[in-house]
Amino acid sequence: MLEPWKNQLLSPKTAFTSEKDSGNVLYIMADTSKFSILVVGSGGREHALVQMCLKSPLADRVIATPGNGGMASEVDCYKVGVEDIEGIVQLAQDHHIGLVIVGPEVPLSLGLVDALQAVGIPAYGPNAQGAQLESSKVVCKDFFARHNIPTAEYGSFTDVAAALEYLDTHPAPIVIKASGLAAGKGVIMAETQAEAIAAVKDMLEGNAFGASGHEIVIEETLYGEEASIHAIVSGDDFVCLPPSQDHKRAGEGDTGLNTGGMGAYTPTSRVTAEMQAQIEAQVLRPTLDGFKADGIHFCGTLYAGLMLTPKGVRVLEYNVRFGDPETQVLLPMVADDLVPVLLASAKGEALPAKLNIHPGAAIVIVLAAGGYPDSYAKGDTITLPTTTPERSAIVHAGTKRAEDGTITTNGGRVLGVSGQAPSLQAAADLAYGVCDQVHFDGKYLRRDIGHQELNR
Repeated sequence: MLEPWKNQLLSPKTAFTSEKDSGNVLYIMADTSKFSILVVGSGGREHALVQMCLKSPLADRVIATPGNGGMASEVDCYKVGVEDIEGIVQLAQDHHIGLVIVGPEVPLSLGLVDALQAVGIPAYGPNAQGAQLESSKVVCKDFFARHNIPTAEYGSFTDVAAALEYLDTHPAPIVIKASGLAAGKGVIMAETQAEAIAAVKDMLEGNAFGASGHEIVIEETLYGEEASIHAIVSGDDFVCLPPSQDHKRAGEGDTGLNTGGMGAYTPTSRVTAEMQAQIEAQVLRPTLDGFKADGIHFCGTLYAGLMLTPKGVRVLEYNVRFGDPETQVLLPMVADDLVPVLLASAKGEALPAKLNIHPGAAIVIVLAAGGYPDSYAKGDTITLPTTTPERSAIVHAGTKRAEDGTITTNGGRVLGVSGQAPSLQAAADLAYGVCDQVHFDGKYLRRDIGHQELNR
């Protein structure tokens, strides 16, 4: 019997074929030619992607831009910013890159994938048209309404008076969102009418989120538990990673300001096999059909932020790249080599029907700089343990590496410490044990990541 993903040279292109053997459907990688990979970005998500690529037998060489302190210790990093589309394309050409994996949303919205495809370089991620689903919450919400995808009731506004009039008939608690990209921070959960009015004025008049907040979405507050579904998409085809749960609030007990994410775990028992099938049928498949109807050829990650309400699943928003910190727990749980899957998506080719997933659970704890997501210090020296236990890892996010090898803080979310174990509690114990061995001034972390699952 053939093992799933056993490498066999079946054709000169990357694709997946299926064979039935003893009732099982097996997916066989069709191309074993090595190639060089460029990962674009500088966060924990990108470091996790670099580490994934380094393990792939298909990776001849892995480079990154602009990278961070952790990536610079493992691969060559280049100082091309994520907004420098021409520079990234030139870098990919200069190094004969066979696959570019675009981590953050900004270069996707600026058309990096379009530019790379124009010179014949496969790039994982949606084109600029598809990236609008994340770069504009108004575009996303209108897409939901147009294609009957379950979501919260909403209105979109550029005018303060019109927004305040909407609040008169839709009072707090209410959610105010900057429509544009705001690094996961442009969401205000207004508990009172005064907070809602202030948020509207701060965004539309006070420039609280710059141009990203010059158009806003006001939507009803949904109650329930959040979950994240990541799907790798290639046109009509998609394959899901395990369900996960992120912790956006800065404080324990899910209190305080929204952040880019303070930790995550997978899987969540709230997303049962039955609910997963429902999400695929009622959310993901209608979304892909909606892309086709709107003339969007979507390839890349579709990351659905969901609220599991008493009335059913509701989509809070779509992101069009891997989540951070979710990537740091999802990638280690996948038993298969994901590089050929990402390459197939980048080329618009067939994907495997499913991925092989390790049993057990994984968790990641974000170590942040004191004061995050508001003002915080940079340049503090980080002391890391010389060794870490098996099935634990330290992923760098906001770090910088000096020529002498010293690692210092260089962002709000500094490190991600993950653990993988047969149970979530064991994974948490493993990760928190490593967290206590990491030191830098102002280190802040939540001690309750995974609390909802652990308390069930």
